[in-house]
Parts: sequence; structure tokens; C-alpha cells
Amino acid sequence: MGAITVGLAFLVLTFLGLAWASAALVQATWKRTASPQPRFTALPRSSQKPEAVPGRVWVVESNDRFELYSNGLRVENQFVTNTQPRAYLSLSREDMDEHPARLRFDPVGIVFHTTESHIAPFEEEQNGTLRRAGEGLLEFVRRNHSYHFVIDRFGRVFRVVREDDYANHAGHSVWADQNWVYLNLNQSFFGVAFEAKSRPEDGPPVNPAQVHAGRILVEMLRARYKIPAANCVAHAQVSINPSNRRAGYHTDWAADLPFHDLGLSDNYQRPLPSVTLFGFTADELRSADALRPALEVADDLVRREAAARGMPLERYREVLQRRYKDAIASVGKQTNVKYQY
Repeated sequence: MGAITVGLAFLVLTFLGLAWASAALVQATWKRTASPQPRFTALPRSSQKPEAVPGRVWVVESNDRFELYSNGLRVENQFVTNTQPRAYLSLSREDMDEHPARLRFDPVGIVFHTTESHIAPFEEEQNGTLRRAGEGLLEFVRRNHSYHFVIDRFGRVFRVVREDDYANHAGHSVWADQNWVYLNLNQSFFGVAFEAKSRPEDGPPVNPAQVHAGRILVEMLRARYKIPAANCVAHAQVSINPSNRRAGYHTDWAADLPFHDLGLSDNYQRPLPSVTLFGFTADELRSADALRPALEVADDLVRREAAARGMPLERYREVLQRRYKDAIASVGKQTNVKYQY
């Protein structure tokens, strides 16, 4: 028995040593690859106070078919699948050019999506079509590991990719909270998709059952993983096109995300970090009215910062964009960047 105990202790110490060495190597890599740049002062942050994380939500019943939670949430498990455990690097917002990247494994946010799949009229006579379309969508999402959760037209919540693993939902993307900057959010954020299609001319794309399900799902995820409300965002807010340095590349939930009904503040008002931190500009052909105020405020912050430095605006944007290039070169190797169109 003593020999077994000693052997187990040796294995634990070996694992901890490898984990420490991996983190040290990541930090060294970030410092080595980042090219010299002017020191940056932090751009003004959001004046909104952090919202309290919801109180405890616990599992009432759990089996292979579903999980039932104390707030009434029921999560269906018929389509659950795996990818690989999440692991990613976050950057210090205060001074990302000097501080090493931090290796992390915890989910820190939620990105909301619409599936943009075929949508039949939501009517009783369409029940068969609605069910078949929903099942086909879930099979597709499962094969492609597209989201962690899907909320169907009837307000049912399906777990697809397990919470401990990444999903291919955000692709090229940027977000930042009060302390950290996140790139390519497949690893760091949950993907929650509503079975819906973005059609601004038709009004909100989701029905009351979906909104209710979304609210109690968000409540559970925020309570379990201590996710701040500031990190619960629309895909259109975080999506970018690195090739032309445009923000708002994907347009799902570019408008009408019911933040308040989901128990969240309106994050449409937050300046986009892709603009303020990395010099991206608005994609005028894709930007919806809901995003324009945030884009305009972010652009104004960049203009003021350029003026404070005595630099032409376009030159300052080039410096910020080079910062993005250096950052993504360092952290992109450790971050999965697949995503669904």
C-alpha cells in the first residue's frame, strides 16, 4: 500500500510540474514574439458598475436524458457531444504590451447567436415541420460542434457541446472586460444559439418561450461559472474580419437581442474593444442601427487618444492594428479559430 501511495504522489507532482512549465513557456512566448511598440495607456473603460452574479442555482435531478435545475431550467442531453477541453490565453487590459498572457481554463462569457437556419411559420398547423426542422438543426450543430446550447422554437434548451469543452461558435472575435482581453472566443466563451433568423424588418426573431428559456439558462451559467454581465454579448459585437480590419463581420443579433429580458444590461451601448484596443473600423455595409452608437463612441475614443499622442488618426490606427497582429500571432496558436458561417 505504501508503494502505491508514493507512486500516486509522484504522478501528482509530475503533473503539477508540467502544468507550471506549460504556463511559464506560454508567458515566455508572448514576451518573445511581441514586437516593440509605444507604451499604451488604457483607453477609458465602461462607466457601468459590474452587475451582481445571480444567486446559487443547483441541479435538482440529473440523468442521461436531461438535467433539471432549481430555477426551473431543464436541459436536454439527447444531442450532447465532445470536442476538447477548453484552454486559452487572455491578455491584461491594463498593459497588454508588457504583461505576459495568462493561461486559463475557465469560461468567462456568453456569446448569443441566431442559427440562421430554415424557419417555418410558428403555427399549430406547422408542428410536424417545426419538429423536423429542429431535429435536423440539432444534428447539424452536433456534427459541427457549433454551439454549447441551442434553444429551439418551443423554448427547449439542448446541450450540444459539453461546458468543459470548446465549441466552434465565434471564430475571429474580440472582447474585453474590466481586466482582460479575449481573442477568438471559441475557447473562452459559451455559445448559446436561438433557433431563429435575423430579419430586422420582421421584428424580434425569437418568441416568448425562447426568451424565458434563455433567461433561466443565462441565470444558471452566470451563477455556476461566475460570469459577469458585461461578458454576455451578441455575436455581431465580437465578430471581426482580420483581413480588412472590420468590426461586425457576422451580423446575427446585430439588433434586437432582448438583453433586459435575459436578466442583463444593454451591452449594445458598450464601445467595441476591437475598435478601441486594436484599431478596427466599422463595416458600414453590415453594421445595424443597434451597433452604431457603440461604434461611434469607440471611434471617438480612438480619435481622442490619437490627438492626445499627437499622432494622425490613421497612423494611430495602424499602430493599434499592429498590436492586434502581434497579439493574435502569439495567442492564436493556442486558440481554436474554426467557426460556422
